[in-house]
Order: sequence, then structure tokens, then C-alpha cells
Amino acid sequence: MSQSLTRREFLASPAVAAAAAPKRPNILFFMPDQLRAHSVGFMGNEDVKTPTLDRFARESLILKNTLANTPVCCPARANILTGRYAHTNGMVANDLRLRESEPGLAKALAAAGYRTGFIGKWHLDGGPRLPGFVPPGPRRQGYEFWAANQCSHAHFNTQYFRDTPDPIPIRKFEVEAWTDVGIEFLRESKTDGRPFYLTIQIGPPHDPYKAPPEYSRLYDPARLKMRKNWQSGANLPGPAQIAEYYGMITAIDDQFARLLKTLDELGMAEDTIVLFSSDHGDMLGSQGRRLKRKPWEESILVPGVIRYPRVLRGGRTLDCPFTHVDFAPTLLGLAGVPVPRQMQGIDLSGVFTGREKKHPDSAFFQIFGPFQGDGTEDAWRGVRTNRYIYARFEDHPWVLYDLEKDPYQLRNLAGEPSAKGLREEMERKLKEWMDRTGDAWRFNWKEPVEDKGRLYRDRAFYTVEEYLAWLRENPDKAVK
Repeated sequence: MSQSLTRREFLASPAVAAAAAPKRPNILFFMPDQLRAHSVGFMGNEDVKTPTLDRFARESLILKNTLANTPVCCPARANILTGRYAHTNGMVANDLRLRESEPGLAKALAAAGYRTGFIGKWHLDGGPRLPGFVPPGPRRQGYEFWAANQCSHAHFNTQYFRDTPDPIPIRKFEVEAWTDVGIEFLRESKTDGRPFYLTIQIGPPHDPYKAPPEYSRLYDPARLKMRKNWQSGANLPGPAQIAEYYGMITAIDDQFARLLKTLDELGMAEDTIVLFSSDHGDMLGSQGRRLKRKPWEESILVPGVIRYPRVLRGGRTLDCPFTHVDFAPTLLGLAGVPVPRQMQGIDLSGVFTGREKKHPDSAFFQIFGPFQGDGTEDAWRGVRTNRYIYARFEDHPWVLYDLEKDPYQLRNLAGEPSAKGLREEMERKLKEWMDRTGDAWRFNWKEPVEDKGRLYRDRAFYTVEEYLAWLRENPDKAVK
């Protein structure tokens, strides 16, 4: 015998509650590895061909000061996922395993009813990079759908895993393969019934610099314009390598187009937040340096473009600092999901929508020691406003630039008597950031550069806790 519901019971039923709940937006976060802001068309590069990104930027909100707080792979990825600084989440170096107890963007969205998916390069599980299987469970940090490897920069011959340790080979340019899986996820999500959060984190244009042949042919090294701070030298990328870097970027642009087209075909574009950014840049010979982990713009400034047609008015540019630790709280804010209290980043969703005007006037940077093959600089900390950037080692200032007058950072003001007042002002800002975030110099790495690469292999620092325990047992290796 059926039983009728009272009005109160009817309104409290799950079906009615679901229908009354505000619609959550989908989220797609696309992240190439080592893509600097200066190497996309909409940020002013006249050589590189990025028609999809340029069109996407015109439809979107351009965040011209999108910055990597710790511009190196694992720490940057952990900052993005946790919304916390490296000294807090513990990911102070490459090839450590992120604590399973950390708060995270995927965990928060999964708890809010999202279907979560990760595709591509994970690089947060510690241990050997190959073969790269991460088992289902807490080590996946809240991701339900999984198609990933730990870390491989064999762009044309790699493998990935789903939910078993059986490798799935990739025998073509990996960006195309990752995009294939991304489209699979999007089509499945259309019938799943839940909002989705998908991040696709690809390896290119990270070195080695090699594009598919049809994209390499697009760029003549002899015709490329080198940046005004570029220098030639042994072991530095030259025009031929930069041409390949640009070729990879154009290939990425074409695959990003496939994802946007799929959103359109599925009728999802209007209600999907699409964020395009990177984990850090690439010096590519600027300042006579290579790779990342540096306080120069080529290392810390990354593309930042966000589109959400239902809520965000496109065709605008914002100059407020938007750093990696802000990604998670801002995406949660736009989705209407509570931000975990442990997150240290700022929810800038109100600034993006125009509801709020107040935002931080500077960004904070941390590097915890040298890395083999990527320069010999010791640990440094830095602060950047829209006009100035300042970085120092523990015992002395390093660089100070006026980005308005000197955008290529050719005149270092750190030691100039005329800049004493500015240096002291930036030093105050830096100290405020360190005090506010609980940072200290005790994490400095004092191992010789030549030994740094052996630490992971010989001492097996596969978890943050193992690494920090070793520091406690070897206090002479860290600055007091």
C-alpha cells in the first residue's frame, strides 16, 4: 500500500533537494609543463603560433600576473593542488611524495559531489619516476578517474596507467594521447549526472625540446626573435631548441582546440570553468640561464587565462597577482564549494567576477636549495609586486628589478645605493610574507650540487616525512 508524503517530507526528499541546489559548474584545468608566459601569442610573442589560445584569451579573463610560488615541478604541483606553500605542505624538493593528509582541490570537489579526474604527469608520489603506477586510494589525493604516470619526458614513447599496474603504451606525441583520454572523460561526464573536475597535466613543452615534425617545420630558427636578455653559450638553448619549443606549443594549441570543441559539441561550454596555466616557465637562455627555479620573469611568470561564460565577463585583463596557491581556493570559490581552512592561498573569485576590488599587492616565492643540472644558486626567497621584484639569499640580497622601466631585468638594483629605500621596502614585504606564512630559512639545503641528485637514490627520500626525518638526524645539513 503506497503512503503519501506530507509537504514537509516532500520538500525534504533528496530529489527535491537536488533540484533546488544551485548548479555547480564543471571545471577543466589544462596545464602544460614548463610553459613560460612569454611564449604564447596573447602575451605578446609574435613568433609563436597559438591561434586557439589567442582566441580563447579574447573570450576569457586574462590574468597577466599569474605566478609560480615555487617554480619547479613537484613543489609547484603540490602548491596548486593543496593551496598551501611548499614549506607547509612539505614538498620542498622534487620527487617527494605528497602527504596523504594534505587538504586538496580534488578532495574538496569530490566531497561536494564532483566527478574528479586526473590525466597526464602526476609527479607527486615520490620514489622512482618509472614505471610510474600510482595505486587507487589515498595516494591519488581525491581523484576518482585516473590515467597518468609519475613522470616521463619521453614525449613520443611513454606509458601510463589506470587502475592496475599494467602499462598502457603511448607511441605518438603524448599531448595527443592525453587529449584523447580527456575527450573520453568529457563524453562520459555528459551522462554521469555529476559536475566534473578534470585536470590534464601534460609533459611538453618541457625539455627535451623536440616537436612532431609537422610542427617543427613551422619555425625557422634563423628567423626567430630572441628576447633582449637572451645569451648564447654552452649548454644553453639556442634558436634551434627554441624553435622546437615553439613547435611543441603549437601542437599543444591544436590539442587544446580539440578539448574546447568537445565542450561545445556536448553543450557544456557555458557551464564549464576552463583554466589554462603552467607549473613554471623556462629561462631558455635568458640571463644566460636554463630551465627554472630562478627569480626572473621567464621562470616565474606563466600563462593564466580563465573562461566561465555563465559568470565571468570575457575580453578583460586583470593585473592582480594570481599565484599557484590561489588556484585551488579561487576555483572552489567560483564553484560555490567551501574552501578548506588549511589552505593558505586567496580566493580571488570575487575579484574575477567584479564583486570585490581588494586583493594582495604582491606575491611570495620560495626555493629551498640547488638542484643538479639547474644552476648552483642556494636557497632563496622573493617577493614581486606589479612593478618590482626582489629576491635574496639568507645572508645577502640577490636581485632587485624595476619591471616597469626594465622589463627584461637587465639592471640589477640590489646593490645600488640609490635603490636603498626601495630595497628596504621590498625587504619589509618579504619579511611580512615569511612571518605570515610561517616560513623560515631552516629548510635551506646545504648539500653540494653534485650530491643533490644522489640524495633521492641513496637515501630514498620518497616521502616528505622521510626527508624531514633525515634533516632532523643531520642538522648540519640545514641552516639553523
